[in-house]
Amino acid sequence: MLRLALVIYILAGVTLAGIFMIAALTAGYDTLNPILIAVAAGAIAAMPISWMVARALSSDT
Repeated sequence: MLRLALVIYILAGVTLAGIFMIAALTAGYDTLNPILIAVAAGAIAAMPISWMVARALSSDT
């Protein structure tokens, strides 16, 4: 299940980091630090999400 979670994290991490970055830019935070914080928050938020999705997918088999 760990390998599945890592593959899902690769996709979810990039997606959520991009979404958080666009949200920060839309909110008017256009300097480096807020953008880096938003990207890091998106990457960290993807960790439990990918684990939950992997657990749900592996329990179906």
